[in-house]
Order: sequence, then C-alpha cells, then structure tokens
Amino acid sequence: MDTVEILRISASILALIVAVVGHEIMHGWVAYRYGDPTAKSLGRLSINPIRHIDPIGTILVPGMLYAMHAPFLFGWAKPVPIDMNVVIRNGGYGAAVAVSLAGITYNLLLAAFSATLIPLAWPPQTLVGAFVYLFLAQSVMINVVLAVFNLWPIPPLDGSQALRFFAAKMGWRRFVETYERIYPYGMIILFAILFTPLAQILFVPVDWILRLILPG
Repeated sequence: MDTVEILRISASILALIVAVVGHEIMHGWVAYRYGDPTAKSLGRLSINPIRHIDPIGTILVPGMLYAMHAPFLFGWAKPVPIDMNVVIRNGGYGAAVAVSLAGITYNLLLAAFSATLIPLAWPPQTLVGAFVYLFLAQSVMINVVLAVFNLWPIPPLDGSQALRFFAAKMGWRRFVETYERIYPYGMIILFAILFTPLAQILFVPVDWILRLILPG
C-alpha cells in the first residue's frame, strides 16, 4: 500500500467520523433546544467519537464498502436517544420534524463548507497538504451521500421520521397509522435496497448536489 492510498484511507475514515458523529450530535442538540435533556444527560452531545460508534454502521458497513471497492463510503453512528414526547410537547410536530432533519442539515452544510475550501487546498505542496485536500474531498462526498441516504423515507432513517411527524402535523392520521406498520420491517427493507440496483437510483441526487456545490 503506497503513501497516497494510506493518506486516502486515513482521510476517508476521519471524514466519515466527523460526518456521522456530528450528524448524531445535531439531533441531540436540537432536541435539547426544545427542552429534551436526554442526550446531554447521557453524555451523547460529546464530540468523543467512542461514545457514538455503532459496530455495524461505523465499522462493518464502511469496511464492506471499502472491501467491495465501492465508489464512496458511508455509514452511521449510534443513534442519539431523544424523548420526542418532550420535543413535541414543547414545540409541536414542527419541532419533531426539525429534530429529525437536524443531522441531514449538518451534513449538507458541512459538505458545502468543505467544497468552498477545496480550491484553497489545491494543489497540495506537502503530505499534510495532500491529507487536507483528500479530507476535504472525502468530506464533500461522504456528507452528501449520508444526507441523501438519510432522506430516504425508509424506517428508521431520518427521512421516514420527518415524513411521519409532518404527516401528524398535517392531521393525516390514516397515513401515519399505515406508515407505522412498516417500521418493524424497515431494516430488512433498507438492507435489501442497499444491495440491489435500486440503491443506484435512490443515490442519483448525490450527483445533482455535487454538481451544485463543487467548484466548476
């Protein structure tokens, strides 16, 4: 394994950690702003990545994608515990939607910020400079992929939570009841999609967003 490959892997791992840990912290932070102290009291607003590692989402899935020479890495951290009853009581279903979308918002903003810095890091003059450039490039890709992935309306992803709370806000009771019936099967559906060609279709928005935020 050459130096460039070592730098690329290291940059990818760091970018993934920053993306998934920040994603979960933002869920907990927004919930805290709406009066739910659960995440804070359990120490889950910490930037210490060890508190957020999920064996499957943070280690197994990214490792499998790397071994399969996937064009990008993505994963997830251990979900931050949130008492949505408290959030809804204090801010209504709109607050619950905000909490659900907080992580996605973080990922999109981080991707856009990293994209603005890429021209400043190119061309790299040193190994440190090369690492910074690779980190920024991987940060853009990973955060966009993570945001799009989490927008899928498949339980337990954030998109499904936001859709469910939005439907509740609109008074679509029958839709909510029907939607909740698929929750026990969400992970099965999710993994079935991830390893079929349907995943390529659902990841198409990644290219749209990358063309929008990356310098021409």
